[in-house]
Amino acid sequence: MTIINELHLSKELIRFPSITPIDAGAINFLSKKLKKLGFNCKILEFKDKKSKPIKNLYARIGNKRPNLCYAGHTDVVPPGNYQDWSVNPFKPTVKKNHLIGRGANDMKSSIACFVAATSKFLQKNQRFNGSISFLITGDEEGYAINGTKKVVDYLSKKKEKIDFCIVGEPTNPNKLGEMIKIGRRGSLSGKIEITGTQGHIAYPHLTNNPINTLVSICRKLKERKLDKGNKNFQPSNLEFTSINVDNKAHNVIPARAKAQFNIRYNNLHTSSSLKKKINLIVKKISKKNKCKFKVDYIENGEAFLTKPEKTIYMAKRIIKKITKVTPKFSTTGGTSDARFIKKISPCLEFGLVNKTMHKVDECVSLGDLKKLTKIYNDFIIEYFK
Repeated sequence: MTIINELHLSKELIRFPSITPIDAGAINFLSKKLKKLGFNCKILEFKDKKSKPIKNLYARIGNKRPNLCYAGHTDVVPPGNYQDWSVNPFKPTVKKNHLIGRGANDMKSSIACFVAATSKFLQKNQRFNGSISFLITGDEEGYAINGTKKVVDYLSKKKEKIDFCIVGEPTNPNKLGEMIKIGRRGSLSGKIEITGTQGHIAYPHLTNNPINTLVSICRKLKERKLDKGNKNFQPSNLEFTSINVDNKAHNVIPARAKAQFNIRYNNLHTSSSLKKKINLIVKKISKKNKCKFKVDYIENGEAFLTKPEKTIYMAKRIIKKITKVTPKFSTTGGTSDARFIKKISPCLEFGLVNKTMHKVDECVSLGDLKKLTKIYNDFIIEYFK
């Protein structure tokens, strides 16, 4: 059985310029690596008329349960201006004991660590009582339409059972071992369009300025506190991300005004309950000001929480032993593909330090790569005892 080195595999994966939705060969490469370890690999490509095709990978070794799954993504965000980097972002380089490259901590190196950990486990445990699987997508950083969401649907239809899942997102703010994610806030995006009556600015009595109504709506939505948070979640928050009138004339009151927003919300709400609250405010103020309105929503994922149980506490114990840091359970941060996986399996998220993700000179400590591989390896060993 081949033992895979996490640093070497990290470099190999980073060399693929797999900027969402471009795969650039990363999924096929990883599939071949896992086949050499004995995995049965299936590349799943999903597409529809409104979005580009995405390659995904589901690989499994063993045909018994429990099935321990690792979930991650090979796609990365754009590197920006190459000149701003100290190295070519797709030519991984080690400097000062850090591996630099796009995807170094979000999250190609995490994938490499779990593959390396699995190869070490399989060398000593070619026959074990269960299965290990990988659920890898190329559509986490993008719209997430043809990625993990559709793989989960596929697995459900095939009656493929996953008993526990580790999502390898970078979860630690500053130091490896600080944080385990056991849930995530929900995310709801929206666009408000207010229609008034256009006219000459010198005759405001003959017009109905939609900007006034939109400003009142924005103020009301920001003033209204959604909640105070709870034991596991911080308070829900609405932020406006754009206000647009698209009017270049100084002497014309416009016909329309638009705003867009996003709410990160806890498990005291659902997307449906929030939409009702927002619609009520928009409708009331628009009606009062005799304006027409339209609100469109994008539901990015509901809030969820995996209640800590023995497997999660086992992970906490292993992480503390190896890093000498006591991890705290958290639900902070953005969304992740755990929001889809939680439909078919309990899961936790634990990976590298996220301090440089999406930034110029994204990097990871070589020491952290070794420690994360050790954490994953010990977790696999303990899980199948």
